[in-house]
Amino acid sequence: MEQMNGTEVTKFILLGFAGQHRSWRVLFLAFLVIYVATLMGNTGLVLLIKMEPSLHTPMYFFLQHLAFVDLCYTSAITPKMLENLIDTKQSISFIGCLVQLLVYGTFATSDCYILAAMAIDRYVAICKPLHYTVIMSRRLCIQLLVSSYVMGFLNASVNTGFTFSLYFCKSNAINHFFCDEPPILALSCSSVDLNIVLLSAFVGFNLVSTVLVVIFSYVHILAAIVRTSSAAGRRKAFSTCGSHLTAVTVFYGTLSYMYLHHHTGESQEQEKVASVFYSIIIPMLNPLIYSLRNQDVIAALRKVGKKYV
Repeated sequence: MEQMNGTEVTKFILLGFAGQHRSWRVLFLAFLVIYVATLMGNTGLVLLIKMEPSLHTPMYFFLQHLAFVDLCYTSAITPKMLENLIDTKQSISFIGCLVQLLVYGTFATSDCYILAAMAIDRYVAICKPLHYTVIMSRRLCIQLLVSSYVMGFLNASVNTGFTFSLYFCKSNAINHFFCDEPPILALSCSSVDLNIVLLSAFVGFNLVSTVLVVIFSYVHILAAIVRTSSAAGRRKAFSTCGSHLTAVTVFYGTLSYMYLHHHTGESQEQEKVASVFYSIIIPMLNPLIYSLRNQDVIAALRKVGKKYV
């Protein structure tokens, strides 16, 4: 990789947010609190599911890995962002930028597929309850999970590889708070047409395929709920799906805005706000979404609390 004068690019500058030099203390404190809450919430959820036998079901198997994935991709971004808020250099090494994009891309994509796997689980549980344990076997759950990680790594490795094979000569200043692909492509003097096609194709395929799975699952779930004569049965079905549907809507809505809308100079700060919500806020919210409205998790928390307190 070479820069403007032919010297090798060894680092990038992360410009962060507009005006962050004036409000860095507030931003640092806010993001630190959010990150600590994310670590505690997701780690706690992983440990709770591991410790409590009543949560050893396919639904919570996927939820445990969703919490792990959330931890991974937010940890790829937030610590470096916090460091750059207090460091005037605001730099990241070339290799560090590559690794950050690879890790973030791998786990963020895996998140999509795990959410789709959870939708399949809810579909089987509500529409085919008598066959649930046979269909959602340990083998199928592991296959769905491994496929999620494989698709995540495939998406991230291809896009990261093509991105960092470009020739950078315009600048080494990335107009973002982390190494995301679109602002890195803006620095290239090479043609980025292939990169844009690959990014659109991979993101489009990941979103469309997983969203279709979610839509298919919930159309059948809704039909099954409508056919249910028992009011208690309908409430139980809605309660088991409500948390997942909330997480899916927030996650896919933000991700679609970030990568599939038309990028303009005026929208760059809005994209950063969307990125904050997607990569920092959502990983903090997911443990709350899945615990506050979930009677199984609440009961498990009470049980563990009585045992160890």
